[in-house]
Amino acid sequence: MTERHKDRPWLMRTYAGHSTAEASNELYRRNLAKGQTGLSVAFDLPTQTGYDPDHVLARGEVGRVGVPVSHLGDMRRLFQDIPLEQMNTSMTINATAMWLLALYQVVAEEQGADATRLQGTTQNDIVKEYLSRGTHVFPPGPSLRLTTDMITYTVAHLPRWNPINICSYHLQEAGATPVQEIAYAMSTAIAVLDAVRDSGQVPPEQFDAVVARISFFVNAGVRFIEEMCKMRAFGRIWDQVTRERYGITDAKKRRFRYGVQVNSLGLTEAQPENNVQRIVLEMLAVTLSKDARARAVQLPAWNEALGLPRPWDQQWSLRIQQVLAQESDLLEYEDIFDGSHVIEAKVGELVEQSLAEIDRIQQMGGAMAAVESGYLKSELVSSHAERRARIEGGDEKIVGVNCYESTEPNPLTADLDTAIMTVDPANEAQVVAALHTWRDNRDEGRAQEALAVLKATAAGTGNLFGATLDCARAGVTTGEWSWALRDVFGEFRAPTGVSGAPVAVTAEEGSPLAAVRAAVTRTAQDLGSGRLRLLVGKPGLDGHSNGAEQIAVRARDAGFEVVYQGIRLTPEQIVGAALAEDVHCVGLSILSGSHAALVPDVLQRLREAGASDIPVIVGGIIPNADGTQLMEAGVAAVFTPKDFGITEIIGRIVEVIRKANKLDPLEVPA
Repeated sequence: MTERHKDRPWLMRTYAGHSTAEASNELYRRNLAKGQTGLSVAFDLPTQTGYDPDHVLARGEVGRVGVPVSHLGDMRRLFQDIPLEQMNTSMTINATAMWLLALYQVVAEEQGADATRLQGTTQNDIVKEYLSRGTHVFPPGPSLRLTTDMITYTVAHLPRWNPINICSYHLQEAGATPVQEIAYAMSTAIAVLDAVRDSGQVPPEQFDAVVARISFFVNAGVRFIEEMCKMRAFGRIWDQVTRERYGITDAKKRRFRYGVQVNSLGLTEAQPENNVQRIVLEMLAVTLSKDARARAVQLPAWNEALGLPRPWDQQWSLRIQQVLAQESDLLEYEDIFDGSHVIEAKVGELVEQSLAEIDRIQQMGGAMAAVESGYLKSELVSSHAERRARIEGGDEKIVGVNCYESTEPNPLTADLDTAIMTVDPANEAQVVAALHTWRDNRDEGRAQEALAVLKATAAGTGNLFGATLDCARAGVTTGEWSWALRDVFGEFRAPTGVSGAPVAVTAEEGSPLAAVRAAVTRTAQDLGSGRLRLLVGKPGLDGHSNGAEQIAVRARDAGFEVVYQGIRLTPEQIVGAALAEDVHCVGLSILSGSHAALVPDVLQRLREAGASDIPVIVGGIIPNADGTQLMEAGVAAVFTPKDFGITEIIGRIVEVIRKANKLDPLEVPA
């Protein structure tokens, strides 16, 4: 048999980082030794949101969902013995992207690397942070300026670096349909390219170099035929936009370049072994079609709905990619979908609908205006609510969750407490102590001078990257860099989208929601209160607010008066709001793992305020042992991803309120 030519496989990455720079460096070197061909750095939430580890909002968050990088010393240790000139590094960082890239460049130069040869990507898409992920810091205008300055700097000085990947990944996790995912990502790309063009920092004849360095980071769900068609539609629209709007004539520079992490939203806590085949199907969506194949792929681990994956779990995901690339014949053929009238019809439909939505957003003034008006967020919350309603109604099947729920004992999770990796609580104190040592040993005068120049540049119109590089070299910290810019730019609280979301589940007579509404009304009457009041709180830096928003919307539809102020609140602020609004229950939503530190703080503050009678419930990715400890500490109920029925959750909240107020229980769905 004639041997076929095989295409080069995509970059294989594992999204990873935890605890400390040293621990993450060890993990990276082990993964590279296992055949991983690129790095994907997960930073912890303080780093992503511009706080040093000793800030009050960083409490409980340090090293939890990624690696803490507070200064140049941390970045050196993170990449020790890893030759950056030979790496292709992806960094998931947005509001502080300029800062982290500056640290990366300085470390590479210290290694002797040629900066013009550095390859990789910074995510740096602030729009989706406003809409879905919540690690934004600055208002839209200054955020777009930071992105613009970074793009223009890299095109001139780091020509092989992708300074931004327009990230639709988290839009899908927040409920976006394929049309919304395409339209919102493309509208963001248009806003960014318009800003770069209008800044005057790039000569018109070199603008094609900017377009050529724009990449995308997308999501692929389990509906893999639809997802594959989505990727073909993405490429077709990008080609049209760059050709018609920006006049790019070189087809190679109009190429749609994207990396992907397949969907984590669909991973289940129930029967988590099913997540393996979900991951494989999702990977096929972005690899089967040669003309729409991802440039880089990273896969979640089977147990991410339970907690932080272990190195073995990440290895399993890497091996899935390697088996497909090395053992199958996938890479030996041209696009196997060419000529399919079914695929072409679906792609055409997605293109038509996406272009219509892009036009609608442009008529509003573009992506930034649609963010500030709340339109985009409200649409996502609505789409997510509709999806949840389909799941709860059984119209959308999820194996092991709302169908085929019987199961054999699972040896993978026989001991749940060892089925995931945990971060030592003592880690945070060590990181904070190391930060203080760094500050004590640096040239303080040089650091303060660099910060002063940064603020002066921010107050003017100059490019901020040079001043940021000087800050990196002077030993400035992540929090100091961010606060200097906060002083000039201010901070931004994004719209929650809750008030504008329409009713997704009707309370028709005889329905579960109708029964819960009746229980809410009855309980309010029994308490002599006009309406039951529920505070939904997001303590700490966890910006994944999808679950909190869905609880808030359904509670509103069940007759609650809902107090929801969005993300990034301290326990003190949450308790203050609970007292000021005289709520009947406090619901805390935490996905980042900081529940062990923040929930007891809320309970203690309620006790000190003489309000220990207000029940506290908690929802999030909470291991069994932690859930038991929270209940022992005084939490009234703990909800995890296996509790997928939101109406049932609201019913249980009513019962929690009745029990706390010594009322007889009611028959409500639970």
